[in-house]
Amino acid sequence: MPELTYRRRLLVLAICCMSLFVVSMDNTIVNLALPSIQREFAARVSSLQWTIDAYSLVLASLLMLSGSTADRLGRRRTFQTGLTVFTIGSLLCSIAPTVGLLVVFRMVQAVGGSMLNPVAMSIVTNTFTEPKERARAIGVWGAVFGVSMALGPVVGGALVDAIGWRSIFWINVPIGIAAFVLAAVFVPESRAARARRVDPVGQLLVIVILGSLTYGIIEAPRAGWGSAQTLGCFALAVLAVLCLVPYEKRRAEPLIDPRFFSSVPFSGATLIAVSGFACMGGFLFLNAIYLQNVRGYSPLHAGLLTLPTAAMILALSPVSGRIVGSWGARIPLMAGGGGIIAAGLLLTTLTAHSSLLMLVVTYFVFGVGFGMVNPPITNTAVSGMPREQAGVASAVASTSRVTGGALGVAVLGAVVTSRVRGPLATGFAPASQVAWWIMVGCGITVLVLGFVTTGTWARRTAARFVEGELIAVGER
Repeated sequence: MPELTYRRRLLVLAICCMSLFVVSMDNTIVNLALPSIQREFAARVSSLQWTIDAYSLVLASLLMLSGSTADRLGRRRTFQTGLTVFTIGSLLCSIAPTVGLLVVFRMVQAVGGSMLNPVAMSIVTNTFTEPKERARAIGVWGAVFGVSMALGPVVGGALVDAIGWRSIFWINVPIGIAAFVLAAVFVPESRAARARRVDPVGQLLVIVILGSLTYGIIEAPRAGWGSAQTLGCFALAVLAVLCLVPYEKRRAEPLIDPRFFSSVPFSGATLIAVSGFACMGGFLFLNAIYLQNVRGYSPLHAGLLTLPTAAMILALSPVSGRIVGSWGARIPLMAGGGGIIAAGLLLTTLTAHSSLLMLVVTYFVFGVGFGMVNPPITNTAVSGMPREQAGVASAVASTSRVTGGALGVAVLGAVVTSRVRGPLATGFAPASQVAWWIMVGCGITVLVLGFVTTGTWARRTAARFVEGELIAVGER
């Protein structure tokens, strides 16, 4: 990549942040639009789950493939392809005539989305090569994510209220077109000196694992938890895992290297990401249904009520990052786990008539917890990894985040759907109690792993992994 002026580098950062903004805000907006989508199509709750999870599963499955493709074919070219596909997918979602086609078009969106944020981050890190400049650029990247989280509920609620749910997809189109044109003019092309090989078998097995597991969970309330369909889906997921691990161990450049998981900080960060983002995904999904279908609030009112969560995530993410830099990941991980536990416990008392004060306090506490948890995940995952493996470890952490969000929607949504008795307006709150207890369990997992994965024993396992990798490299 040619040397760029500082002003040009800032422009590249701004263009990459445009993709982050539109993709991140899209996720928040879609959750708020779910009740409106349900009313228009007379859709089941499982269809609403698929509206979220079809996107998340495709995204999680393709993140690592998109990263290696960008390294091989060119980061700008891949980024522009992602913008094109995401914009077309958004346009198709806005004209979807049925909920089934909406789910299909969300999958098209996700194919494009998988080529946006990870590739944009790669462009940023290769544009800002000086460590202090790079740190500031990544800080801006994190702030844009926080702003998109904060604006998403308000913008989404206003659009759904004023124009209808289809407008939440229209907004992506002009931003996508503008980012495409600006990238063509101002973002230089770059490639990795040596790109990783494609692993089609590993890619297919990952898709089978995520797809069969999520399908089994989402459809279980309708088919029955003990039905042949549900048990068959779970069995297929287990079989795919049993095939994936030995296959990946034999490859020189696997999609996911199973040896990484011998490092306790890495495997712990993966579980923390899944647990933390399962809480976030399930919380956003169930909260949108509760505020609009149970309490009768408008989409805009519902979005404004969740602002405390977004505000705390925006405010505490940089604080958490500074704590990690000064004292390590243990404090923010344990504090975040405690916040999620406290929010889950408050939600177990939820009724159809809970006070607004109780809701606002709960959303505030949840925002504190999640705002502290998210930043240390990547740091914990890459700590103790050889430097040349840090990019792959970061990609696995990102995939774990998306997978966790999808499983949160699937599991918590399925639990509530299985337990609802009578109309949703009266049956939702008592049916949701088990889901909130699951959130408490996930918070406990984050808290315990935050302690275990940052201790002396965990660091020793990471050191042994690094030593083994260095020996292996020397032998090759």
